[in-house]
Amino acid sequence: MRRTLTWLLGAAAVLLVLMVGALIAVPFLVDTPRMQAYVASTASQALGRQVKFSGLSVRVLPRPAVELRDLEVAEDPKFGTTPFLRLERGQIRLQLWPLLSGRVELGDIVLRKPTMTVVQAADGRLNIASLGGAADPRPAGKPGRGSGGGSGSASAALANRVVIDGGQVTYTARGPGERPAQYRLDGLDLTVTRGGSQITFKGDARLQPGAVALKVRDGLVSLGASRSRTDAPVRAKVTLDGKDIRPLTTLAVGTSPDIGGALKGTLTVGGTVAAPTAAGEIQIANLTATQSSPQCSEPRTRTLTIPTLTLNAAWQSPRFTGRPLTATLGGGTITAQLTATLDRGVHVQLADLVVKALPLEKVLVDYLCEGYAVTGPLDLTGAPSFETRDILNTLSGPGQLRVGRGKVVGPRALALVNQVARVSGALSSVLGSDIPSGTSDSPLDFESITGTYTATNGVVTTRDLLYTTRAMKVLVAGDYALGNGAVNLDLTINHKQGDLKAKVTGTASSPSVRVSTSSILKNLDSEKTEKGIRDLLKRFNKK
Repeated sequence: MRRTLTWLLGAAAVLLVLMVGALIAVPFLVDTPRMQAYVASTASQALGRQVKFSGLSVRVLPRPAVELRDLEVAEDPKFGTTPFLRLERGQIRLQLWPLLSGRVELGDIVLRKPTMTVVQAADGRLNIASLGGAADPRPAGKPGRGSGGGSGSASAALANRVVIDGGQVTYTARGPGERPAQYRLDGLDLTVTRGGSQITFKGDARLQPGAVALKVRDGLVSLGASRSRTDAPVRAKVTLDGKDIRPLTTLAVGTSPDIGGALKGTLTVGGTVAAPTAAGEIQIANLTATQSSPQCSEPRTRTLTIPTLTLNAAWQSPRFTGRPLTATLGGGTITAQLTATLDRGVHVQLADLVVKALPLEKVLVDYLCEGYAVTGPLDLTGAPSFETRDILNTLSGPGQLRVGRGKVVGPRALALVNQVARVSGALSSVLGSDIPSGTSDSPLDFESITGTYTATNGVVTTRDLLYTTRAMKVLVAGDYALGNGAVNLDLTINHKQGDLKAKVTGTASSPSVRVSTSSILKNLDSEKTEKGIRDLLKRFNKK
């Protein structure tokens, strides 16, 4: 037993001496100038871009490594001259066991706090698409001491593992005439491992703005016989977790309305390295839209809250889809097939939009303080589309609506009804007719509002909007411009005495009402008509 123990201690001592000797010999084994040329040439061939750095040094402790300083990877010339990647310090670790036999073999590559820029051009091309365009790198020489430099030869292969620690990736999407959209991945911790014809990867980062936590697992790139690394198929699982997406949505759609909410999701990544796709479910809890409106009483800043919104999401540049999108609000439901195209702005389409029993007072009264607000449950179908930069002036698409029993409560709507009643009442008094006074009651109860419409670049046109009460029916036909409030409407009021026609022009905030006298005259007997006309002539003669 003692002999065995003595033998083991002796072997351990010999091994320790060899390891210490190998560590001491590292600076002599590594030909620094030749290693610098080897690393630069090999990395340049592997990436298809020029790689340069200001210096290279050898470290022994805590483990043998070659340290690079001021590393830069060049940009694709089609995208500019600013470096694609910058790094103050990086390490190429040396494998310890080969050092014991006098050989230098590269181990892990560790890049600490690198900064990278991914750019998408207006035509959809990415600057990373040209990475790895060259063939597999050929050895540029051996990074050992060389034929005249001392002990041992050296051979090296590309590192099989690359570790990014605390990196930052900036993504910029360029578009003609548009301010580039810019996002960042901060705190990127990524491990990439190569084995045979496959590359595996996993990592964590935060998407900025918005501090959405990203976790990437089970990442795999299958190299195979691909033309280049960027054409290789990729797959991975990505989880998303953001407590407040407000900064992210502000960048995408602006500050009015200010959109927030908590986001969670799990996506499956596919496609290729240069053109990845993603699909999965995304949930947004307590989605809020906040804006300030001068037409609201205090508080002027109002918030609309949608408790839940779920998207069966998919991404394939430049298109994001949510098929379906489902949401709830005040007991009502909203479903649609969402498509958002991120190309020269954000263009949104909502195909197969279906709204069921949506309480309009939540939106028109409590949130928008709309001057033409009504209450009641809304059922709506349609297919709207719009640009997020200017929703009111770009809204387009057909639709059909029905509002169940409710009231007219918007002050402008009430004022318009009263104005129609006053004008028609004044005419009827002159002509000796009898127009019902019930039209001026406030608020006005109705049984239903139904109709179809078509929106074209923010101008809504209807030919059959029908407002029904117990006392009368009002048919509305004409145009309404959402952006500037311009109106050009024909109203036909059907009541027990007959029909009354009116024309509404001007703007929604200051409408002009002209009642058709012919529609009143049709309801009068000849004596009243003659007397009314004589009275009108007398008034004109006096003037």
